[in-house]
Amino acid sequence: RQSDELLSATLACDSDRVAEILEEVHQKNTSIIAYNNELSLSVTLSLAYYSARNDYEIFRELPSGKGYADLTFIPRKSVDSPAMVIELKYNKSAETALEQIKAKNYTEKLAAFSGEILLVGISYDESKGHSCVIEKSIK
Repeated sequence: RQSDELLSATLACDSDRVAEILEEVHQKNTSIIAYNNELSLSVTLSLAYYSARNDYEIFRELPSGKGYADLTFIPRKSVDSPAMVIELKYNKSAETALEQIKAKNYTEKLAAFSGEILLVGISYDESKGHSCVIEKSIK
């Protein structure tokens, strides 16, 4: 249920709800020793978006543009949903993550995809607070 809610909130561009759900999932599923680690959050996100696998192929660390997109969601052929590129940041702003997606052209691998793409920047800090920004892009 929570995975479905997370995907719905992301597709609705409800960044506050996405941050709230991710904060809860991250807290429940990550060891305190590995909590402040982008890789740990990346794995947690893969689990949190588990139900998205029905509609998307999900790639972690997809080489694209001038680097690696943390998570890339490509809709399956029969699905009419936007593609998504997610970048994660620790102790930096979600806006910084969003700018990295653009600056490093992480949507390059989606060149054959035509339609809406959601650019999602997610960050968290030492206080375990999470934030999110979502921007729509048309390709």
